[in-house]
Amino acid sequence: MAGVRRFDERETLGLALEVFGARGYRATSMLDLAAGTGVQRGSLYHAYGGKEQIFLRVFGDYTGVFLAGAAKALRTGDRRSALLALFEYCIRSITAGTPSRGCLSTRTVLDASAEAPHVETAVRSFLDDLEDVVHDGLEAIDDGDLAVDLRSAARLVVTTTRGLAVMERAHHGPDELRNIAEALVTSLAGPNRTV
Repeated sequence: MAGVRRFDERETLGLALEVFGARGYRATSMLDLAAGTGVQRGSLYHAYGGKEQIFLRVFGDYTGVFLAGAAKALRTGDRRSALLALFEYCIRSITAGTPSRGCLSTRTVLDASAEAPHVETAVRSFLDDLEDVVHDGLEAIDDGDLAVDLRSAARLVVTTTRGLAVMERAHHGPDELRNIAEALVTSLAGPNRTV
């Protein structure tokens, strides 16, 4: 029957995400996507369009899951605990896999912005959404003031998550990344008050 997809879409898109994660947006070609998914290049074009359209589709799915996980992490006790839980979630995400996969959004914005404005816009939108998730999560917790206003705190947290991704690529291990995150959290929310 003409026009019927003969591949599992969820599996194919998951494999495409792995290809982009391993190679980066710029270095990934349609041939790479065909090889990585096991789906012929023509079938990928027919089903999704070119590389940019495939990336935008898998990136949207990936960031939706990530944002939901970030929001869940922020529902952890007081603001200090919530921020530490968020950073732990981010650190687990960027250090997962062997070798570690790093941060797809940070890698993409660094290597694709000039050639793919729609991709750059998608990454910017994700970072704005993440800032809103952090802001709203912190706003929902009423346990005293932070060192800066909530919007500034959210922006600083998101910026630090990007910095952690870069430090991970520079071979800083999870414990080093946690130390960086804890220093920021202490500067925002104060030291741990439990004895």
